[in-house]
Amino acid sequence: MSTALPLADRKPLDVAVIGAGQAGLALGHHLARRGADFLLLDAGPEVGHSWRSRWDSLRLFSPAEYDSLPGLPFPAPAGTHPTKDEVADYLAAYATHFRLPVRLDSPVLRLHRDTDGSFTATTPTGMVRARQVVVATGPFQTPHVPALVGRLHPLVPQLHSAGYRNPTQLPGGGRVLVVGAANSGLQIAAELAATRPVTVAVGTRPTELPQRIAGRDLFFWLTTSGFFTVPAHTRIARRLRARGDLVIGTRSRDLRRRGIDFRRRLTDLAGRTAHFADGSTVDVDAVVWATGYRPDHSWLHVPGVVVDGSVRHTAGVTDVPGLYFLGLPWQTCRGSALLGFVGADADALSLRMAADAHRSWQRAGFRRGPATPAFLPR
Repeated sequence: MSTALPLADRKPLDVAVIGAGQAGLALGHHLARRGADFLLLDAGPEVGHSWRSRWDSLRLFSPAEYDSLPGLPFPAPAGTHPTKDEVADYLAAYATHFRLPVRLDSPVLRLHRDTDGSFTATTPTGMVRARQVVVATGPFQTPHVPALVGRLHPLVPQLHSAGYRNPTQLPGGGRVLVVGAANSGLQIAAELAATRPVTVAVGTRPTELPQRIAGRDLFFWLTTSGFFTVPAHTRIARRLRARGDLVIGTRSRDLRRRGIDFRRRLTDLAGRTAHFADGSTVDVDAVVWATGYRPDHSWLHVPGVVVDGSVRHTAGVTDVPGLYFLGLPWQTCRGSALLGFVGADADALSLRMAADAHRSWQRAGFRRGPATPAFLPR
């Protein structure tokens, strides 16, 4: 779905949402219900593009009954694990079902705050002004590759997990080094091991859990125990964050039985030779960097929001009036960045935004009447 961009000199929108992924769409649902004049700006050519462009065999860890956004159940049988294309299809259908105003092919190149307190977003297709802005670009922004990548022989193929689609991208038969042992790294290593030797370099070893426990899917137990809703400010949440992400369904011990070679942290590359923290080496024919992502807020020209590379916020609310974030990992709880759980944060944030807009309206000296924006709480 696409909508024409407002001109920069027209009356500002109530809200501009940067990103039309799961977080932005969930917020859009709540904004529409509250009558806001809003627009979702997305860099992709279609809703769901970021999911559709991931590796071919990717499936969600969470069963379909845990993958719904507000107001529209995920269209798959309970207990099944949707593919990445099914997720992309669902997000596109969600935008269409609720007639959400999405502007595609519109990455925000610059966001700044105007002298009147509103915001202007600059995109390749025009400028958008809004009284409030929500950054919903998600945790997967810029693929991270260690600096030692430059020491790899130029004829050795390499790619980040963000660019991996299937084993045909890499030379057949040669040894592949997968750097990283979180979910992406182990899943890719398992797929590659069917056709070639694989070595996995393990930096920090995450906690590994099976997909099913005592005959029930792991997500049943995690949801029942309140794992996904532990408030981010609590002591137990801080302990969970320190342990890193869970690896679900792919066990390193099972991969060892299949012949995958596990090594300690990668410390150096010299031509085709990889060096590891335990002093061992191995010659490789290709490298897959499953080394995660880093946030990119270089386009955000609003002082005081990003400090030392991290967003300064409380439950998505920044110190800059009218500027918010949604879909950040641990924004309010463990589920904040997950497809089936971001809706709760979206609802809470939309209520907070309406209350903030109401206070701004009152401070400006306005009173309720026929011209009162529908977005404001009644």
